[in-house]
Amino acid sequence: MILGTAGHIDHGKTALVTALTGVDTDRLVEEKRRGITIELGFAPLDLPGVGIMGVVDVPGHEGFVRTMLAGATGVDLALLAIAADEGVMPQTREHLAILSLLGIRSGVIALTKSDLVDREWLDLVADDVRKLVSSSSLADAPIVPTSIVSGTGLDELKAAIANAVTAIPERDASDIFRMPIDRAFSAKGTGTIVTGTVWSGTVREDSILFVMPAGAEVRVRGIQAHGRVVREGRAGTRAAIALAGVHPSLIDRGQVLVDSQAWHSTTMLLARVALLEDTVRTLKPREWIRLHHGTFDVAARVVAPGGQVCAGEQRSARILLDQPVALRGGDRFVLRRGSPPQTIGGGIVLDPMVRNRRAKPWPTVMVGGAPHLDRLALTSETTGVEIDQLPVRLGITSADIKSLLGTTSSVEAIGTRVFHRTVIAAVRDRMLTGLTEYHARNPLSFGMHSAEWRRTVGGDVPMLAAVERRLMESGEVEFSGPLVRVRGWQPQVDAGQRQRLESLRGRIERVGLEARSLRELEEGFGSETGRLLRILMEEGAVVQLDKERVVARTALQSAQGTLCAGMEKEPEREFTASELRELLGVSRKYVIPLLEWFDRVGVTERRTAGRVLRRA
Repeated sequence: MILGTAGHIDHGKTALVTALTGVDTDRLVEEKRRGITIELGFAPLDLPGVGIMGVVDVPGHEGFVRTMLAGATGVDLALLAIAADEGVMPQTREHLAILSLLGIRSGVIALTKSDLVDREWLDLVADDVRKLVSSSSLADAPIVPTSIVSGTGLDELKAAIANAVTAIPERDASDIFRMPIDRAFSAKGTGTIVTGTVWSGTVREDSILFVMPAGAEVRVRGIQAHGRVVREGRAGTRAAIALAGVHPSLIDRGQVLVDSQAWHSTTMLLARVALLEDTVRTLKPREWIRLHHGTFDVAARVVAPGGQVCAGEQRSARILLDQPVALRGGDRFVLRRGSPPQTIGGGIVLDPMVRNRRAKPWPTVMVGGAPHLDRLALTSETTGVEIDQLPVRLGITSADIKSLLGTTSSVEAIGTRVFHRTVIAAVRDRMLTGLTEYHARNPLSFGMHSAEWRRTVGGDVPMLAAVERRLMESGEVEFSGPLVRVRGWQPQVDAGQRQRLESLRGRIERVGLEARSLRELEEGFGSETGRLLRILMEEGAVVQLDKERVVARTALQSAQGTLCAGMEKEPEREFTASELRELLGVSRKYVIPLLEWFDRVGVTERRTAGRVLRRA
């Protein structure tokens, strides 16, 4: 579990963390000099009966909200510090809004510096705080007065934190691994080290990871948690990971460590966006703002149906980013304006890997459930969704994906992808329609080449092959070699074509074994010669001798009889091509194609000195 602080500047967050953990999280010289927190600080908190949890201490100054967001994103519960002598201040409100936008639903409120006020004042401040949080995610959070000077309330605060921790379900260590990087540096004898909060999954020594959004491959050399060497880093813990294969200058805050190539960088996502009710200005169409997520922030534009988004409004939208990022379905983010600096809202990621730059925002769906999978498969159309990417795009574990695929009737897994059944049905209809239209355009053809058939429809090849197989099994189409046709289809020959067909048959039969090429025949019978020949071959009247020549089947049968009769007299003898030419009574131009055809069909067999008879 990770505990994150929040609150206005100088309300005692860091001093409170020091009192609870014994660790001063202000480590920078500038922090010591100015007496304020500038960078994220980290400390282990030992809770009796619970164990050690990580604490992330964030700055409270309005100029460091970006850093505060980097620390607050991904925490399990919040410790909101409010000074009893000052009460609710501007950053108290902004930090509370950020906690709600990030989906942090549990926490504890500490009224710090309670030794500086009397009981009556303390009660008034507590009432103000309770009103402030009544409509927030910390509405039910306990309020504990504390003083680091007298030690008042520290034990009660620890107990309240421990009680809140027990009410939060643990993160799933079997989930896919992800850790946003908040620091990167080099240590002598170790090399590159990155630190961060493990958001999900587990990482082990020698694991292969990828640094996103660049996708660089690295190897884990070692892992530490709270200064101790450990065998693995699990979800909900702070970790320092030594990496091999990358220089520290190539890693910075904002990048993410993941354990799978299923993650992809993107500059566009679909999301559900909500603006805070007290936002002063509406969000104009394509207005540039900042999107904060994890340890990074990027410039972004929100494109919502109908244009602008108003205060207190929730809309589905397409978000365009000026830099590639790696996100996951269900991730929460915060939206801020830069001038004047202001948190205006946030949202939740619906699809982090949108393929179509003009993708339409989705209707509201439950993240990670069957409707989410249904919408994802439907919008992916004939390309489908890689099953390996579903944990990233839906934001749920691989085990939950398996269960979801087994119970969601609207989708079907084919090969390595998932398709919507309405898409599969539409592909089936298009394939049948395309084949029927091909027959209408080509009445002399015996069928359409299967590769061309698939190309006319387009989409994932295994899915097309599956639909093709189902059409064949249902008896709606049939194959003849590489050609496919509607079952029962026969070439449609009109009277004129039938006359040319018979003339072509007669021409081929008259020349006997002097096989004619397609080019030679086209000179007398025109551009339809190839299709007419195909009909004659299907009827069995003509045989294709090689790539160029055709010959009448009756002539071949007669030649085979002559060949067998002559060669059977000396069955062990190897006959030369010249001898067989004399036997068949054809010229040298035609004998070799004939003999090669007899070799292919198994009548003769070619050896070193000539040919022998294989069978009659």
